[in-house]
Amino acid sequence: MMSDTARTRFRRANGRIDELVNDPLIAEDVARYGAEREHTNRVYARGLAEIRKASNLTQQQLAVLLETDQGTVSRIERRDDLLLSTLRDYLEAAGAHHPRIVVEKDGVEIALDLNTFDRGMST
Repeated sequence: MMSDTARTRFRRANGRIDELVNDPLIAEDVARYGAEREHTNRVYARGLAEIRKASNLTQQQLAVLLETDQGTVSRIERRDDLLLSTLRDYLEAAGAHHPRIVVEKDGVEIALDLNTFDRGMST
């Protein structure tokens, strides 16, 4: 059990952290660090095979998850034109969470949630 002396030495730092974050000299560094961290956390893939490989899956293993054959997975990875539902299914089978397409328009990033494209929807 903690003594009264030990308890009085503990100070919550939330107020001090808020002060530091709101300090104009520090706030700029915090914002810059946040932007750098966001950029670093993004993984840019040049193709679907890289996403599969990042999940440590072979084409055969992914085919089992997609309930298809290895040849189909190979063709999906080589295609340059996919249905959004096919892309979504591939990404989810490869372990991606919240699959989406992000585009930039006038400096604003817009995310299109691929889960909105349900196989049962009619066009």
